[in-house]
This record gives sequence, structure tokens and C-alpha cells, in this order.
Amino acid sequence: MVIVPLTMSEEEFEMEPPAPEAADTNWVAVAAGGTLIAGGMLLLLGQRRAGLVAAATGATLALLDQQETVRSWWNTLPAFIDDVERLLNQVQGTVEGIAAQREKLRGVLGR
Repeated sequence: MVIVPLTMSEEEFEMEPPAPEAADTNWVAVAAGGTLIAGGMLLLLGQRRAGLVAAATGATLALLDQQETVRSWWNTLPAFIDDVERLLNQVQGTVEGIAAQREKLRGVLGR
């Protein structure tokens, strides 16, 4: 049998934890989350127009709450687009190379 010492006294253990202060609650984030959940539920229930309006409102509230994140994404977006464009050009070159090889193979086989 192992005895584990308790670091709290019996009085401290029975006390209720302090309630969070109202200033700590981010009401914009709560409203954004609630509105997004409501929009999703409305979309699942088949009420498209109301669901889209609620989802758009929730997304707008979330964007307002996370302005710094949106700003950093906006600043990195051109570099990301350049990377995607470079990748697509490489894929296009590869596909053109494969098409040229296919035509050569058809010419050799005489079909």
C-alpha cells in the first residue's frame, strides 16, 4: 500500500474555485463560435439561406476578433501564390514532356 501526501488542506479542498472574471471572457469569440455553430446546424437542417447568413456573420465576427492573424496571412499570401504558380508551371512542363514522349513512341510504333 502506498500513501500519497496531499498538498492541500481539507479546507482548501472543499472550497469552490474562484469564478472567472467577466473581463477575461472574449465575448466576440463566443459570439463568433455560437453563430458558426448555429449556421452549421441550420445548413444541416436544410435551411440554406438562414444558415449561410449565420455562417457568414460568424466568419465575419471571427475575422474581426483575429485581425492580427488575418493581417499576417494577407502579407504571406503573395509568396504562397508565387509558390503555387511555380509548382503549376513545373507540372505543366512535366505533362508537356510526357505528351512529347508519347508522340515519339507512337511514331516509333507506327500507330
